[in-house]
Amino acid sequence: MVREPNRLLQQLIAEAGFSHKGLARRLNDLGAARGTPGLKYDHSSVLRWIGGQRPRDPVPCLLTEIFAVRLGRQVTSEDLGMPAIITPLDLGQEFMHTWQEGVATVTALWRADVERRRFLIDSTFAIGAGSIGAMRWLTSPAEGRPSGGGTRRVGRAEIAAIHEVTRSFGELDNRFGSGRVRTSVVKYLDSAVSPLLKDGSYSEATGRRLAAAAAELTRLAGWMAYDMEQHGLAQRYLIQALRLARGADDHTLGGEILAGMAHQAIYVGQPAHALDLARAAQLAARSGGVNTLLASAHVLEAHAHAGRGDARSCGVSLHAAERAFDARKPAEEPRWLSYFDEAYLSAKFAHCFRDLGEGERAVRYARRSLDMDSRYVRGRMFNLSLLAAGLVQCGELEEACATAGKAMAMAGELQSVRSRSYAADLRKRLQPYKNERVVKVLRERTRELTPA
Repeated sequence: MVREPNRLLQQLIAEAGFSHKGLARRLNDLGAARGTPGLKYDHSSVLRWIGGQRPRDPVPCLLTEIFAVRLGRQVTSEDLGMPAIITPLDLGQEFMHTWQEGVATVTALWRADVERRRFLIDSTFAIGAGSIGAMRWLTSPAEGRPSGGGTRRVGRAEIAAIHEVTRSFGELDNRFGSGRVRTSVVKYLDSAVSPLLKDGSYSEATGRRLAAAAAELTRLAGWMAYDMEQHGLAQRYLIQALRLARGADDHTLGGEILAGMAHQAIYVGQPAHALDLARAAQLAARSGGVNTLLASAHVLEAHAHAGRGDARSCGVSLHAAERAFDARKPAEEPRWLSYFDEAYLSAKFAHCFRDLGEGERAVRYARRSLDMDSRYVRGRMFNLSLLAAGLVQCGELEEACATAGKAMAMAGELQSVRSRSYAADLRKRLQPYKNERVVKVLRERTRELTPA
């Protein structure tokens, strides 16, 4: 694409009497003074801007200040030939129709997130956005040609790097909670993945692999936002991850993302919406021929039924989940599905029975869920909470308090808002027994772990 030269900027530089090198130096210094250290622009950067390239924020804002001081008058971004870009408040909520639109949307979402834009931080969960995203996933034709004609070559090494970053950050997330690592994930998406999608040169086959890798990391960033209970932001990331999975034509990955969307919908108290998303995930799982994913989708449908108080339908879906799980072939399935093992399935069963008020069955499956991979520290906290909740339902206060104490101690070590919510739920369940000695002891022992 041929850019129009930025004559307004060229005229201002001449009027101010700046050299290109001098302007770049002033910009870097002012950025450091205004809380954006590490800017490394030089005379070549200024030449590119004169040639029509628009620098990233906050450069236009910094330039207006530099010129205003030099010229003794107000200078706007329009005067620089860099008019402000208006970001739509629904950014990321729409599953775009074309590959190019999808790339533009997801990269803009990453940039806005890096900038900590208030409309993203304050955004809320929107059922309509999730429903339309699921419908477009199911009805959109296979992507035409997710190829790029830019100047930056994309090959196996670049895609392998994204996969390794996803794996590494996923492990850290499970061990320490999303609050410790999410910012780094979003910065990597913006600084490393965005240029590959927008300016990369890649064939259709490489484009599909790039889309899948970007979708996995975007899904992880969305899951991390969910863990921090930033539900509107999480939903936007999951919808855009789903759009990237369509570019990859990867039904298994799309089904996993839909399952994650159902998981979130259950958590925010929207079981009817979760039901739709879980069933969409089942269709994707069948298209991909992956039984582990099918089991996941069925058990999420069961959890949605439990949330609606429908024990019969819940039982039917749990039976379907067991059948699919028994038919799985892990060696032939994506490695990123390896987390869904017998312990994870048992935990989902325990969730269902807890929500239906069936304490004994919740306890039975929660105990099984603790036979799990030790790397999933946050997951163990959740499963201990499930066991404690089931024990409260059974009236086993001694063991319930002992188990709850372990869960709360783990929650205190995690930077995970969901973990704190599980701990708060346990306190609420124990409140009717607040005068019992074991409950008083627990409350005193975990007082410092209570979130402010």
